[in-house]
Amino acid sequence: MSIHSIMTEARDWRRLRVDPAWATVVAVFVVLLIVVPQQATSSAVFTAKAVWGVLPFFVLSIALAAYAKATGAENLIARAFSGRTELMVVFASLMGALSPFCSCGVIPIIAALLASGVPLAPVMAFWLASPLMDPSMFAITTGVLGLPFAFAKTVAAIAIGLLGGFGVLALQRTGALAGSPLQDGVGNGGCAGSKIRNPKDVVWRYWQEPARRETFWAGARGNALFLGKWLVLAFALESVMVAYVPGDLIAGVAGDGGFLSILGATLVGIPTYLNGNAALPLVAGLMDKGMAPGAALAFLVGGGVTSIPAALAVWGVARRQVFAAYLAFAILGALLSGIAFQLVVG
Repeated sequence: MSIHSIMTEARDWRRLRVDPAWATVVAVFVVLLIVVPQQATSSAVFTAKAVWGVLPFFVLSIALAAYAKATGAENLIARAFSGRTELMVVFASLMGALSPFCSCGVIPIIAALLASGVPLAPVMAFWLASPLMDPSMFAITTGVLGLPFAFAKTVAAIAIGLLGGFGVLALQRTGALAGSPLQDGVGNGGCAGSKIRNPKDVVWRYWQEPARRETFWAGARGNALFLGKWLVLAFALESVMVAYVPGDLIAGVAGDGGFLSILGATLVGIPTYLNGNAALPLVAGLMDKGMAPGAALAFLVGGGVTSIPAALAVWGVARRQVFAAYLAFAILGALLSGIAFQLVVG
């Protein structure tokens, strides 16, 4: 076979675009069928029941995300960044907890805000709060972990935004974090920048416009496929974890709700966190095995902001001092959130 034919075949394989999430689901069940066939059946039943149980919250989550896209509700973000800096920090923290951006998807918005001259303090508040919670994530979290946990994570998102925003203000008043927060050569955010500088009106009755109706259904389909594959994968992994991870191990490492267990969960979340959708069922399985609620919240909060893909995205756009502040406030906020939640739930 010639080199040209090999390269052509490789390009053909790349065009197949095998989805890694679905490929992993198939691989999990293939391995189970070969090694422990009875567990493959049990895992399939477990996954199906778990998906069915969370289905109402799944549908609500998809509808909320599609509605935000169709109405242009993201244009409300620009309104949080006007007025006194201290007030902007508060509004940015609240808006971050409501905005439908993941830890990587929020980066172009951040670059646009900073390039547009918005102070770093409110931008940091939005930066930290945004990946942790939004209306659709609240619905899924409620379905998987319960309403108290969803409420606690929402409070944690807002609190971390406030911690980062006012923390940056304090550092700047001491002379730290002076100069531009962006790396040299980072642009103005492209279309994200135009949304910030020239926000359009929100059209709440999106169904009156055919184009927005199509946006709604396209968004619903896309979100359903994206969220669905990660939930199926997470529930499949949870079934294996429930079957084979010793409960005593989890209880011994992160079950006492002490400082070290919460700190450990915070730090472990950085390299192991996949995304918010996949993490929820896995954390539910860990809690069933004895993981303390405070450690679970610290894992979700710390991983949601500082996962490796998110950290690399921040590294690419922000100056090193800003990157260090981002990591420090994220880890500190996750740790404090976990401790506070553990004290509340006992």
